[in-house]
Amino acid sequence: MKSRLPSHRHQPEAVEIELIRSLFLAFLPSAIMSVGFTAAGIVMLMRQWDGSMAVLVVLGMIASSARLVVAWRLAPAASDSRLSLSKAKRLERRFAIPYLSFATILGLFGLRAFMLPAADVHMLTMALLIGYCAGVAVGMGSRLWIAVPAMLISTIPAITVALGSRDPIYWVMTALVAALLAGGTQSLRARKERSIKDISLRLAFANLARKDALTAMPNRIALREWFEERIAAGVDKGLIAVHYIDLNGFKPVNDSYGHPVGDALLIMVGKRVANTIRETDMAARLGGDEFAVIQYGIEDADEARMLADRLSAAIARPFRIGTRTIRISTGLGFVVADGRDEDLEHLLGLADEALYASKRSDGEVRQYDAVESLQQRSVA
Repeated sequence: MKSRLPSHRHQPEAVEIELIRSLFLAFLPSAIMSVGFTAAGIVMLMRQWDGSMAVLVVLGMIASSARLVVAWRLAPAASDSRLSLSKAKRLERRFAIPYLSFATILGLFGLRAFMLPAADVHMLTMALLIGYCAGVAVGMGSRLWIAVPAMLISTIPAITVALGSRDPIYWVMTALVAALLAGGTQSLRARKERSIKDISLRLAFANLARKDALTAMPNRIALREWFEERIAAGVDKGLIAVHYIDLNGFKPVNDSYGHPVGDALLIMVGKRVANTIRETDMAARLGGDEFAVIQYGIEDADEARMLADRLSAAIARPFRIGTRTIRISTGLGFVVADGRDEDLEHLLGLADEALYASKRSDGEVRQYDAVESLQQRSVA
């Protein structure tokens, strides 16, 4: 069935996109780390000047600022509801470059700090590294390929030098940090699994809320969201047509053959409607025996009428349900607009007026006509 939910994707793909989006929500921990690194570097240089350390502080400030800027600039693209998995992965790679670059510089910074003789510098450096790893766990926990290397790259150089010290305190400190890294990595894996389950459940409920339970077509909520996404994105040129479909003779089918046959008929009608439209259009069941189609990017009203005629003809073909052959017809009205400043409910209302005109003319497809509508209202 071609009619799709607005953001319909295979579940694993949708979950992966949500996990990547989470990278761009961790701006605050990165900002705190940037300030902390700069402050720690300046204090250390004031306490004990070292040319190599000064270079690393400057490089770290540049890399830290770069990762903030990149995250800020990519965040709007990441939040786009139409984000594809391939584009999400490209955004993730662009995000990872400055992030891992800073982790590398931080690792070299820690290495150099532990090569200096000042114990207070060592203490401040270790506090900085542990704080960094905590921030990584909070912000990058769902992306292990970024989080785990960042934690290892930033800490291993410093604890390697500390391990070579003759002071047992440094040995114990090294063991504690190594244990924290191992435990933290395991916790990250467990956290990612929980995140996947939570996101999967949330997406499943969101999908159910936007899907018609009987036909599995998008419902009115999904239709409105899809319409609003297209309008907001401004991706379609040309006109828009909204078609309103109502089945003629559906109640007698229910009364004569029972609700199971009526339900089967609605499912088959939904499939025919969905198979008649283009991939770029949208079909939905509004409720009862009413359906709607949104047709985008057409050049004139003739295109809309051609689709309306095809929809009417498709539904008019006999339906084979069990041993029964059932024939029904449709009332179908449509309205054509530029779509740029239109409200979907308003367009559906106009298409519905055309639908009633269709029913009054024995099922002939009708386009909404403002003058005709006013005349009919005055007669009524």
